[in-house]
Order: sequence, then structure tokens, then C-alpha cells
Amino acid sequence: MTAFPTTVKPIYGMTKTSQPNIKTIRYADGFEQRQLIGIAAHQNPKVYNLTFANITEAQSDEITYFLNERALDQASFTFIPEGETFTKTGTYSQSGTTITVSITAHQLFANDSISVDFTSGTASDGTFNVVSLTNADTFVLTAANADADGQSGTVSVTKTGTANFVCQRWQKTITYNGRATINATFREVFEV
Repeated sequence: MTAFPTTVKPIYGMTKTSQPNIKTIRYADGFEQRQLIGIAAHQNPKVYNLTFANITEAQSDEITYFLNERALDQASFTFIPEGETFTKTGTYSQSGTTITVSITAHQLFANDSISVDFTSGTASDGTFNVVSLTNADTFVLTAANADADGQSGTVSVTKTGTANFVCQRWQKTITYNGRATINATFREVFEV
């Protein structure tokens, strides 16, 4: 998977749009029922409207070349939107292969992929998928190996905003000699 060039960052003021995949059924009496459609991790794709402003002509050429290549090969690319990566610390306890993590306002969802650093205790660091959420402050992971004694300690969890995107529309404006602005819309896609 090709990564979007990181030599240029979009300016702040980007727009992030969410449109959950929801099927709604409305009955004549006004009753309404809603259901999320699709695989759990794919039910709320994001769309980012980005502006790369006042960049050099060489930087704008790099971006437009990259986007043209992705249009020709119809391949998605990885991109990390600004402000979508975070690291939080908390505590954990492990019983068997079940690891329960407590972090105030963790902002995670089931199936989120996270990097976990067990800063104390003997649990093995790695990349995990969130199995379930107990509440806004507690979630559950599954370890590769069972712990017979039961252990606990402190933990650092990092969630990157890295996702797969396609860009089907972009616009380049040459603001003045040697400088340009690119407006692009990145739509999140889910692929294997």
C-alpha cells in the first residue's frame, strides 16, 4: 500500500465528515427503526476535505503526481489525518488471555487497532484489536498467551489515525508565481 507524501501537511481548518451506514425503516404510524449495516469496523467511513495552501510548485507537483498515479492504478493509499493520533496511559489487569485496560475517556471502539506498551508487569507489548468496550473508561483485549498468575500494571496505548483512502477529486490553484494551493477530498475505504 502506498503512503501519501508526508513532506507537506494540510492546513488546519480541514473538514471531517462522518456518514454512518445506517438503514432506516419508517412505518406509517411514525415508528422508526435504525440498523447499522456492514462489518462493525466499516460502519462509519470518514471523508476529509483538505487544503494544502501556499505550497511550492514542486510540492504541489509531488501531490498531484501522486494523486494522478492513484487515479490511474485505482489503488487506495494510507494517510494520517492531523489530530487523529493519540497516546493515553492507564492501568491493566490480565486473567488468562483476557486483558482489561482502564484509561479515562479512552475514545476507542470495538475492532480499533492499537499499539500497546505494557510499561510495567510482564505482559507482552504489541498491536491489538479492541475486543469489546465495558464503558467509556474500560476496554478488553485478547493476549496471544495466557497468564496463569494474573498480572497487572501500567500501560500506554497509541491509536494512529492511519487509514486507507481514495481521492477522486482535487483542484490545484496557482496563487502566484512559484506557489500553489491544492484542495482535495479523501474518502476512507476498507480493503484487505
